[in-house]
Amino acid sequence: MQATTNTERIDSVTIVFAGDSGDGMQLTGTQFTNTSALAGNDLATFPDYPAEIRAPAGTRAGVSGFQLQISSLDIFTPGDDAAMLIAMNPAALVTNLHKVTTAGTVIVNTDKFKAREFEKADLETNPLEDGTLDDYFVVPVPLTSLTKEAVKPWGLKTKAADRCKNFFALGIAYWLYSRDMSHTKAWIAKKFKNKAPFDEANQACLEAGWSFAETMELLQRNYEVPAAKLPAGTYRNIVGNEATALGLVAAAVKAKLPMFLGSYPITPATDILHELAKYKQYDVTTFQAEDEIAAVCSAIGASWGGAIGLTTTSGPGLALKGEALGLAVMTELPLVIVNVQRGGPSTGLPTKTEQSDLLQAMYGRNGEAPMAVVSASTPSDCFHMAFEAVRLALHCMGPVLLLTDGYLANGSEPWSVPDPSTLPDLGNRQVTENNNPDGAFLGYVRDEATLARPWATPGTPGLEHRIGGLEKDERTGNVSYVPENHEKMCRIRAEKIARLQEIIPPLEVEGSQSGVLVLGWGSTFGAIRQATLQMRAEGHTVGHGHLNYINPFPKNLGEVLARYDKVVVPELNLGQLSKLIREKYLLEVISVPKVQGLPFKVSEIRAAISEAL
Repeated sequence: MQATTNTERIDSVTIVFAGDSGDGMQLTGTQFTNTSALAGNDLATFPDYPAEIRAPAGTRAGVSGFQLQISSLDIFTPGDDAAMLIAMNPAALVTNLHKVTTAGTVIVNTDKFKAREFEKADLETNPLEDGTLDDYFVVPVPLTSLTKEAVKPWGLKTKAADRCKNFFALGIAYWLYSRDMSHTKAWIAKKFKNKAPFDEANQACLEAGWSFAETMELLQRNYEVPAAKLPAGTYRNIVGNEATALGLVAAAVKAKLPMFLGSYPITPATDILHELAKYKQYDVTTFQAEDEIAAVCSAIGASWGGAIGLTTTSGPGLALKGEALGLAVMTELPLVIVNVQRGGPSTGLPTKTEQSDLLQAMYGRNGEAPMAVVSASTPSDCFHMAFEAVRLALHCMGPVLLLTDGYLANGSEPWSVPDPSTLPDLGNRQVTENNNPDGAFLGYVRDEATLARPWATPGTPGLEHRIGGLEKDERTGNVSYVPENHEKMCRIRAEKIARLQEIIPPLEVEGSQSGVLVLGWGSTFGAIRQATLQMRAEGHTVGHGHLNYINPFPKNLGEVLARYDKVVVPELNLGQLSKLIREKYLLEVISVPKVQGLPFKVSEIRAAISEAL
């Protein structure tokens, strides 16, 4: 669609779609996102799901939201303040209004602003009449009625017609921000193929929403966000869980090994299981186990059998896997664990984001059981760090835990698709010949540089050896209760992880090399990067270092920390990385914790930096 003569060019905009969990807000936001990606915009998204599977309709607990920022500039977050909110009911309005900037546009479905709906949303008065919206530009739209009128030629019943209103709302948003509807029309045609008349009815709603916005007198102008100037390459919009799955598949291909996923469904990690199930042609096997323990044990068995063993979960599931992870440490088999963190403890906040599992990842096993721990920092970085987790597991012959979180897992951004030929080939420790010409195979004789043991798969003639959870003799792998042997093996397993420092990249600091360092990990990347860029533009001496490798830390981390007067550590927990930094480097840092089930805003990071300055 072409922009109108009243079109105003803007650099970026943040939009929020909100309604009941059955109103299709995630689909609406995803379509707007994909269309903007095809338009060449830089973008970042934040889907916000209700914690209850089916909360009562119209209640605050049942609100589902989708926030996104599109820009012609390089951006890193879904935005602090929204310029537009589309609210499908009173509950969606009052739970999301705080995200909208003063004088921002609020489009409301007036058909839902009735006494019964106010009661369900715990409202005593009508927000359209009690002054709640005095500081905003309000656009009242009878969305439900207009949708029913738009689909009338197809004879849809009331309930079916009501489910089309998200496309009417999307049509309004497409006109308001000069988006091309052709991609969504093609998606509707494919999605509802052989499901007439929903294909034509939904397309009619989309067009009706556009036409309504174009002719509505309240909307005096629309806006255009030009394409961003991204580096040359092939781009696609990617969601974090999808990127994780692709990174794992790519690593298996580069290692020339089969991959086995043993997983038990758990929010927000389940989509990795769904994604990997699509790649059977790359020798990827997926197994939905009956519980978390069966899932990880099956993955360990697959590693013993010569595959890349993989298990995916979230915090509660990681707790259940703890004993089996100790088994993986003891047997020294390559295993990758992906923990998509969510709010805790216990069931906690299943659909909300948090970084509360860092100490669990570091120490959540009995005995001396060190494990490599890495983390992803953006949705697209999930690809790279998933690949890295496999690389490290094969290099050291041991389990590697990859931390992502709900914000990364469900968020999306443009991804520069790598040329497969640029990805490194991954070797492995599999052996086919006896390493002991004088007798039986020695399953725990180690590589001198890495301390990794050989990987002998069952059924290989002459390579029979013992394996299991009991302590091993340092050479044969036979069960050993010798005190000195146990201590030596514990120290070897710890040293093996420490030596990974030799093959992980050093920490690089973006910005100032002195003054204040903002040190982050995981999904805090976007807010920290945006905040530090803004602060430096205002003349402040601020640098940003971000940790993708946590156990071990990068080799130069201590040297980097020593260069700065103050170190600020924002994280979505009560200061877990801060504890690790203090413990390792005896350095007092400024902890900036947030535990609300929500990511940091740029303004929150700026406030922390300002206080440190």
